[in-house]
Amino acid sequence: MSFDPATLIYNDAGLLPVVAQDADSGEVLMLAWMNADAVARTLATGRVTYWSRSRQSFWVKGDTSGHVQELVELRVDCDRDALLAVVRQTGPACHTGRRTCFYTAVRDGAEVELMAPVA
Repeated sequence: MSFDPATLIYNDAGLLPVVAQDADSGEVLMLAWMNADAVARTLATGRVTYWSRSRQSFWVKGDTSGHVQELVELRVDCDRDALLAVVRQTGPACHTGRRTCFYTAVRDGAEVELMAPVA
């Protein structure tokens, strides 16, 4: 059975959330958004391509930072309204310079920073 990005369920803005996960460690790296064209581009190139809501344009992870996400596998959730991109991440995934965007924990009602930016 071939895959068609048009069969996914997008929100009113034509987007769906994508979680990026490290292929080796299983660590959750980030959450971003894709439209049908970004899904198709990701599958065609093997470079994870998101849709930037703030810039209203495609965003190929690593084009400006060098912190590339190479697609290992794209997974569709059971409701077809979210994706999991299993990736090989070069450098930090977060724009703050951290390995993951999920570097803040809430513990006992306080925010705790779990990691510093990668040097």
